[in-house]
Amino acid sequence: MFVVMASGATQDQIALVCEEIARMGLKAHPINGTTRTAIGVTGNKTQVAADHLLVLSGVEDIIHISSPFRLASRESHPDDTVIDVGGVQLGGTEFVVIAGPCAVESRDQLFAVAERVARAGVRLFRGGAYKPRTSPYSFQGLGKPGLELLAEAREKFGLRIVTEAIDTETIEMVADYADIVQLGARNMQNYSLLKKAGRLRKPVLLKRGMAATIEEFLLAAEYLLAEGNEQVILCERGIRTMAEPSRNVLDLAVIPQIKQMSHLPIIADPSHGTGRQARILPLSRASLAAGADGLLVEVHHAPEEALSDGPQAITPDEFDVLMADLRRMAPAVNRKIR
Repeated sequence: MFVVMASGATQDQIALVCEEIARMGLKAHPINGTTRTAIGVTGNKTQVAADHLLVLSGVEDIIHISSPFRLASRESHPDDTVIDVGGVQLGGTEFVVIAGPCAVESRDQLFAVAERVARAGVRLFRGGAYKPRTSPYSFQGLGKPGLELLAEAREKFGLRIVTEAIDTETIEMVADYADIVQLGARNMQNYSLLKKAGRLRKPVLLKRGMAATIEEFLLAAEYLLAEGNEQVILCERGIRTMAEPSRNVLDLAVIPQIKQMSHLPIIADPSHGTGRQARILPLSRASLAAGADGLLVEVHHAPEEALSDGPQAITPDEFDVLMADLRRMAPAVNRKIR
């Protein structure tokens, strides 16, 4: 359910409605639009008798939402959500490329990649300090020293940092260093982690689970939104199929479908989506054409030496080619790349 406030409703009127919603045993989520405020209501399992809210000063209408993902749906929020991360806007007209290595391995490795992607025009830099790996014997990341190296790279190259949190124990520390907290595919339905990330009030990049339906994906985002975090970025990173030549299958059809169903920005990860270096450039171009708001791309200065996911990383020279291709394509789909 949404309570639509009249244009010009005061903060006191909005607060009064929120207090009444709380008195009903429900949770209020004010959403400020360009001309008016809507108040999302969650906590109800069935339709709520709420006509008495209409008599409150400043209330214009009540809309009952049929979608199970109430706050993430277009019904509740017709306009695209645009998330500003240090001057970089995701969800608007800009096509945003997030690039960097899968894992932070050393200062030399990190700075070598950061220097090249920054020179190519990237402003959001990715790198994992904590790595959830399929095998317990694989490189698990540097932990806090990796976060400290990311902070150094931010200062040296003027980049904003995207890095993954893998559990509730370390997410607050990760958030202290990150500009965007990433929640990986394995944690898409880790509900305690989603709730904690929702309470951090920091942008969250949520990856689709390996076998998740679109509804499950959007309901995972709903956990973040229901905790009050409106800065949610979705990421299509490939789903598990029987196609052996690829690590995963990048589901490009999900991009326009989510754009129709939800107001949240969505980016594509062609690195995890294919698992193969040679396929990253063509599927990056396809993601732009499909309507994605950006990309998450793995770049490593020496993929053959990478401690994590070397086969799906492109070199800095290949990344330069990709950025040139995207800049040529972007105007054709009414996008821009700085």
